[in-house]
Amino acid sequence: MSGHHHNHGHHHHHHVDPEAGDARVFWAIAVNLGLTLAQVIGGIFAGSLALIADALHNFSDAISLIIAFVARKIARRPADAAMTFGYGRAEMVAALINYTTLIMIGLYLAYEAAFRFFDPQPVDGWLIVIIAGIALVVDAVTALLTYAMSKDSANIRAAFLHNLADAMGSVAVIVAGTLILLYDWRLIDPAVTLLIAAYILWHSLAEIGGVIRVLMLGSPPGIETEAVIDHIRKVEGVSDVHHVHLWQMQEHQPALDCHVIILEGQWSQADAIKERCRAMLSDAFGIGHCTLELECARHACPEPRTIGHAEPKASTG
Repeated sequence: MSGHHHNHGHHHHHHVDPEAGDARVFWAIAVNLGLTLAQVIGGIFAGSLALIADALHNFSDAISLIIAFVARKIARRPADAAMTFGYGRAEMVAALINYTTLIMIGLYLAYEAAFRFFDPQPVDGWLIVIIAGIALVVDAVTALLTYAMSKDSANIRAAFLHNLADAMGSVAVIVAGTLILLYDWRLIDPAVTLLIAAYILWHSLAEIGGVIRVLMLGSPPGIETEAVIDHIRKVEGVSDVHHVHLWQMQEHQPALDCHVIILEGQWSQADAIKERCRAMLSDAFGIGHCTLELECARHACPEPRTIGHAEPKASTG
């Protein structure tokens, strides 16, 4: 039966095989750490705080990638006694951490920009433009390494967004620095910073919901719970269904467990009816992981809830 898990039509996430994916993330980390080191050394020699500040940005990108990389590795471990559902959700935990830090960065940038509007700082144009140019190249390389993978993995997408935010920061600095050099137009710096902060927050807040949904055992966004219940009820030999739990084991793996009541007098057909349910769930909804508890019509749960389970009655002592 286990061959059943993988043959439904959700194979859009296999164009980067795991090992090649690991290599890409690894190189992205290496590039960011290499630049961090170079900038810190340069900053110390040039006495430039801007260089060191930029190094911190790249270091934070490297950390977000390291978190993503470690999570990918953990996620591939098979289930064991401690983690009976497997480790796949490690990626969702990593995404949650990375989106949370991104939201903090976004808020911090907005706060910085707001202060600068009232007190515009003189900016050392050239140096900053050059630094930002170097940083932009690194962020572009990182983005290219992780872009394809970010489409199918919330984990990589969160790390990718960290790098994208940083690349935008570099572009902004180049634009702002150039305008300051040409026109001494200091307000451009906070204005651009605010735009970036808004972009980061908008994206992170939109994405973090889906991650939390998986961790909260929410139903898969692409599957209507009502439709699943309806389909099970229509399976030949089924009289009703309750105790339905529909969730995502991890990002691309919907799962279901429920109690199925067999029509009166058809108990001898129970196995065939169960197989019909499984086949239907796989074909209609791509649900490969399901646990079905069969109940005969006479001994079904008393007063069941359709979704979720009824609260156990407090025993009157």
